[in-house]
Amino acid sequence: MVNGKGIVSPSGASRLIFLDRHILIVVENLPVPLDRRVWLEATTLVRAGYRVSVISPMGKGWVLPRETIDGVQIHRYPVAEAHSGTFAYAQEYASAIWHWFRLARRIWKECPFDAIQGCNPPDLVFLLALRYRVHGVRYMFDHHDVCPELFEAKFGKRGVLYRLMLALERLSFATATVSMATNDSFRRIAVTRGHMAPRDVFVVRSAPRTEHFLPGLGDQTYRKGAATVLGYVGVIGQQEGMDLLVDAAHHLVRHLGHEDVHFLIIGFGPTLDETIAHVARLNLSKWFTFTGALYDHALIDALNIIDIGLAPDPVNAMNDISTMNKVMEYMALEKPVVQFDLTEGRVSAADASLYAQGNDAADFAQKIETLIQQPDLRSEMGQQGRRRLMKKLSWEHSEPSLLAAYDRLFSKQQAGSRNASAPRAAVK
Repeated sequence: MVNGKGIVSPSGASRLIFLDRHILIVVENLPVPLDRRVWLEATTLVRAGYRVSVISPMGKGWVLPRETIDGVQIHRYPVAEAHSGTFAYAQEYASAIWHWFRLARRIWKECPFDAIQGCNPPDLVFLLALRYRVHGVRYMFDHHDVCPELFEAKFGKRGVLYRLMLALERLSFATATVSMATNDSFRRIAVTRGHMAPRDVFVVRSAPRTEHFLPGLGDQTYRKGAATVLGYVGVIGQQEGMDLLVDAAHHLVRHLGHEDVHFLIIGFGPTLDETIAHVARLNLSKWFTFTGALYDHALIDALNIIDIGLAPDPVNAMNDISTMNKVMEYMALEKPVVQFDLTEGRVSAADASLYAQGNDAADFAQKIETLIQQPDLRSEMGQQGRRRLMKKLSWEHSEPSLLAAYDRLFSKQQAGSRNASAPRAAVK
């Protein structure tokens, strides 16, 4: 909570900050406030007394070019027509960069900013940071995804473009005054591959606010009369393992004989139509409901109806070191989890999850069967998950690290930085 000019951490310690500091957050892959991590960061910074502006794409109902929500000034730009392939990504990112520079110039004229927070992917926001470095603007690299590993997961190869991803990642870290990592695996990358000083890297975990994600009855219409509801929430894309989820559903229903189940799939993404078609080919449509994107209370009402949370993200170099938001949300709502055996997946869920052998859809189905057959185990695991989240993993525990990262950012002297009391020069 806010205490006058500062914010009170979960430990009760308050902190004072510079109230005239202006932070510009730039995100490319999701609109704000739909990007839940960015929204938590932005609103936390506003509550702490910072002025916050956000540049993000339009999409998924968030189409106003400019609006202010909860004190956050949001500037949105239209997204280039989406296609697949490397050239399409290049077009998308080129368009985004043009809009970043256009909107940043407008924001600067209204009120110059002191820091730019770049949220990847892609690892290209450092270009905007370099533009404003001469004016003393510091760069905070908010490391959401490991782009080289993301490229490998998407395209199944390395080669020249993979090496380009490594180079852009290195330039992002080199430009950053301070960086934020979503977990300890990402922090190691910042220190080793990124060559950042350990004291300049802060772990700010992605996690829901526990006062919003509260266990409850949920919307009973989603049950469809099934004894057990299995739920998925998140992006429906190539690297999220939706094909493995559907194959596991087929094994569970057709081979293990569990027909009194229903799969509730919440979200959107580039392979949604492909996933629905996959379900139809296996004659599983009556066991699936695809809700599309849900937000706020509608999302929580849907998630509260599920009995088991599914995280089918396949084992690969990217997923092994990534923290999955969906797992944290299941835990917040006391849902036991089934996922593949990933390093950071175990760090997040510990005993609140069962872990299937890597990318083995049949074993994934068998882990689901274990929880279907043992409701007491489901209940115990769900309670363990929420307790674990409340004790150490919720957003309330990340807030102090986020604010400490900005304390560090503004405490560091930077060549060419303006004096805090000096007039703000306009960019020509």
